[in-house]
Amino acid sequence: MCGIAGLAGTAADREVLEKMAVAIAHRGPDSDGFLVDNQAGLAFRRLSIIDVAGGDQPIFNEDESIAIILNGEIYNHHDLRKGLDERGHRFRTHSDVETVLHLYEETGERCLQELRGMFALAIWNRRDSSLFLARDRVGKKPLYYSRLSGGGIVFGSEIKAILQHPEVKREPDLNAIDQFLTLQYVPSPTTAFCDIERIPPAHWLRWRDGRVELSRYWHLEYEDKLTASEPELKEELLRLLRGAVAIRLESEVPLGAFLSGGVDSSAVVALAAEASATPLRTFSIGFGPSQFDEARYARLIAQRFETDHHELVVEAGAPELINGQLC
Repeated sequence: MCGIAGLAGTAADREVLEKMAVAIAHRGPDSDGFLVDNQAGLAFRRLSIIDVAGGDQPIFNEDESIAIILNGEIYNHHDLRKGLDERGHRFRTHSDVETVLHLYEETGERCLQELRGMFALAIWNRRDSSLFLARDRVGKKPLYYSRLSGGGIVFGSEIKAILQHPEVKREPDLNAIDQFLTLQYVPSPTTAFCDIERIPPAHWLRWRDGRVELSRYWHLEYEDKLTASEPELKEELLRLLRGAVAIRLESEVPLGAFLSGGVDSSAVVALAAEASATPLRTFSIGFGPSQFDEARYARLIAQRFETDHHELVVEAGAPELINGQLC
């Protein structure tokens, strides 16, 4: 994962942006990057996976009028890039992120309809001094924001980045805390802090001249879509699963998979091993009390698909570990 943060409509202080980046450094230990304009700034922490050598962010378009930072991965970027090349766009990197930038140049927020992937992104447009934020369809990648009293906006992958801005209050939202204690989660778009919200999944936000526009770009459709026979549906499910796993295997660094031994992770490992030219690395966590330990099932799957398997056993002593973290 990577980390993004930034602001618009308020003085872009390099020191504040650096503090925001440090707060989410655990999300991207490989490098950082910044854009500092008069009334806008972007901060980025990178975990290098695709275009390790040339994919540092922010990434700019040809005339540097638009810049992007993105946490996530766009799985269909090769197909999208081919069309953009044919239409005259000039790329500086091999990064999937730059594909989104040029697509946004062409179609604005409609570019999100063409993206297949997981992402939280921010695009600063110097042409009209606007900030564009967006999250993927199911919200795999987080993105929070807070509106400032003077009309500006601050955003980040995590709330701790937003709290580095001196104008953002560190005030708990007691209603949200009540919801958490009742429901065991805080319903979107609220958070545990006053005046800090999350951008909902499948939504984009545009800030310009102190005004915020929030819109949904995708809905999950529940009506029946297929009328084939059961054998045909089984074959279609397997085809879709194969494609979904294979498209996620692009990487310039070693790949691995979490393996619990359950149906979901076992299916992913089976299809990933099938698509991999080298043994897949798998990782499992076991527990000391045998009645809670499912590591044996993970071992069976690892043996069946000849993975490079790694297992960590968590022993008793968790309360002591917690005390050590709190003290």
